Amino acid sequence: MPTPISSNLSLNKEALAQIPLNFLEFSKKPEIMDWMVNIRRKIHENRELGYEEFETSKLIRAELDLMGIPYKYPIAATGVVGYIGTGKPPFVALRADMDALAMEELVEWEHKSKVPGKMHACGHDAHVAMLLGAAKMLQHNQNDLQGTVVLIFQPAEEGGGGAKIMLDEGALDNVDAIFALHVTARVPIGMVASRPGPISAAMGFFEAVINGKGGHAAIPQHTVDPILAASNVIVSLQHLVSREADPLDSQVVSIAKFQGGGAFNVIPDSVTIGGTFRAFSKESFLQLRQRIEEVISKQASVQRCNATVIFDERSMYPVNSNNKELHKHFRKVAGEILGFENIIEMQPQMGGEDFAFFSESIPGLFFFLGMKETEGAVHSGHSPYFRVNEDVFPYGAALHASLATTYLLQNPTKHTSPPE
Repeated sequence: MPTPISSNLSLNKEALAQIPLNFLEFSKKPEIMDWMVNIRRKIHENRELGYEEFETSKLIRAELDLMGIPYKYPIAATGVVGYIGTGKPPFVALRADMDALAMEELVEWEHKSKVPGKMHACGHDAHVAMLLGAAKMLQHNQNDLQGTVVLIFQPAEEGGGGAKIMLDEGALDNVDAIFALHVTARVPIGMVASRPGPISAAMGFFEAVINGKGGHAAIPQHTVDPILAASNVIVSLQHLVSREADPLDSQVVSIAKFQGGGAFNVIPDSVTIGGTFRAFSKESFLQLRQRIEEVISKQASVQRCNATVIFDERSMYPVNSNNKELHKHFRKVAGEILGFENIIEMQPQMGGEDFAFFSESIPGLFFFLGMKETEGAVHSGHSPYFRVNEDVFPYGAALHASLATTYLLQNPTKHTSPPE
């Protein structure tokens, strides 16, 4: 087990620097590594979609029971929130998402999915395993923790807004800060990537039904063509970014769905289009939403059609922004574990991440954990060929445990009436 942390060393720089190394040494032990790998493979074989993670949640609770870690369940249908330490402030949280994707796994290996049409193609199974690994280390040191570590096992990150539901149900009540990691095959193993400020964009999905009047394609004058209207709508939507947005304010509007008609000589009555929009500020995001609805409705009207626009409120994620002070803390801890030369200052990305609901509510820090090997093909998340490099587990577990432990030591309670 790692060397216990003495409370009287809370301000000793050498002692603080040793904590991450102790955790890394422990997490690399074969029995701990094999245990994390086994957990991950069990989850991988029996993957579950958002708000359906009942078996995954059951496995997590069983492991927490074995470690003697108290928890709350259910939160947001299948979520679990565990507690390690004094039960008093300060509170710091660590988050792992649990859900899989609705896609068929094409990787042939011993632990391939046993559930057709479902796959852990984004590494959430690995996230759970590493957070449980961190929990094991933290529980061993629970008497030396200067506060409480809150373990957030979150459902429905993939478009279900599970973080928002957990937040609404009190998962982060009294929590001062939260950390989360995400594995990536784009960064070499032994390295991490993050940045202060916005790290991923606000995002949303929309769908529009454009109604006209169908008829024979040979006599278009007797129809009101919704395909032509939809085509003009799509072209006009691209002008929102190219002609209305500040070129220095990154935004995206993409149409990824176009459905209508079933015969070569029949103009349909209606067409359905859909897509996504993204921006790095709340103001730009709301402006895009307003203009998308206006452009679709008015451009359809020009073509004598009418349109109904629907925004998927559950899929609306805010900007995921890293707190600057937490980013400094992350750099210090990661540098002690991996070496400062192995910390990458990344560019913001247009992908969405519902950790944003947490980091919008309290100070948060989100980072990417590299798992790219020197040789072999790289398949990014949401690919049916996605693989997790399990050699990354000791780094993830040690970073989780170190970030939480040192945060508690360096941030005494701010609460006048400590809740338990």
